[in-house]
Amino acid sequence: MAPVVPRSGDTIFANIEHVNVELFSLTYGAIVRQLITDLEEVDDVNKQLDQMGYNIGVRLIDEFLAKSSVSTCTDFKETAEVIAKVGFKMFLGVTANVVNWNADGTSCSIVLDDNPLVDFVELPDTCQGLYYCNILSGVLRGALEMVSMKTEVTWVRDMLRGDDVFELQVKLLKQVSEEYPYKDDE
Repeated sequence: MAPVVPRSGDTIFANIEHVNVELFSLTYGAIVRQLITDLEEVDDVNKQLDQMGYNIGVRLIDEFLAKSSVSTCTDFKETAEVIAKVGFKMFLGVTANVVNWNADGTSCSIVLDDNPLVDFVELPDTCQGLYYCNILSGVLRGALEMVSMKTEVTWVRDMLRGDDVFELQVKLLKQVSEEYPYKDDE
């Protein structure tokens, strides 16, 4: 039997059913708009988007692992590369780059040149503190937690705020060892 070879993000993206990008970005925009109306405070909207993303990431990792055939990553660096090259392509249709590693390999930036969530978006002056794509930071945090990596994910640059790219900083806070509920009897 041949070994399972991980599929690239492009291969997976080509083989899965797609939602119309315009419909997706408009639906996401409607969700953000409703949160702004309901919560009124931009900081509360940022927290809610992060929590929504976290909940999505916790569930999305199973689909990612099943469809990508990615084997266990050996460290945080490899995990970040797989997320950027396979995960973002698989779920958003874009490829991200991993840059700005710190010396001990526990912090990096994931940079997106393109982001389909922001199609048709312009932030009004009343929403200048809003991290419109904060759902992505939550998705990363939730997915990484499910593979035993406790992280902190924050926005560094945002094109909706006039920056040239979207940049998320991902810091590994601790590697959680997997605990099994049963002890193997020999």
